[in-house]
Amino acid sequence: MRTAPDPADALTPAGERIHEVAARLFYERGIRATGVDLVADEAGTTKKTLYDRFGSKDGLVAFYLGRRNLRWQRFVLDRLAAEAPGLPTILAFYDALAAWLVESTRGCGFVNAHAEIAGTDHPGLAVVHAEKAWARALYVDAARDAGVADPDTVGTRLFLLHEGAVVASTAGGVTEAVAVARECARDIVRTARAGDSHPPHAVR
Repeated sequence: MRTAPDPADALTPAGERIHEVAARLFYERGIRATGVDLVADEAGTTKKTLYDRFGSKDGLVAFYLGRRNLRWQRFVLDRLAAEAPGLPTILAFYDALAAWLVESTRGCGFVNAHAEIAGTDHPGLAVVHAEKAWARALYVDAARDAGVADPDTVGTRLFLLHEGAVVASTAGGVTEAVAVARECARDIVRTARAGDSHPPHAVR
């Protein structure tokens, strides 16, 4: 998988400062709790400059989510680049997730954003949906490379383990959540390779 060019490459220094401040505040405080006045003040610029660069607060939020998505994808793919296809790639994805969560102590930024903008026509929703689709597709592709009979089902299960581990390790305080999910993923793939795409005790 490849990632898109970084849209921030076209930003002016003032635009980059605005984005960096907004990204921190949106993640740490929330989108609704972060006003453009605060962003402009902490970035050492004006609201006019913010609107000139991003069009609106919604535009700035969508840019933040798009940039976060790109950073996340590059972070993952850099760590998967040296892995063999199939199970090693799957396990390395969980390792990448664990490393990412060291700094992302408030959980998934995309899920957090979705909780605030769902049910609207906010442009950031498309970014949130795209990130989840990308992660699921990566697991499906890796499951196919692992030689399982039903990669779509297996990949979806691996993706759900991934998402659940994020919630359990942050909101749930289960420090070993990603490690447990990783071992469950190994078991799922091994069982699927053995010819049963419905592991024992699975909900059918």
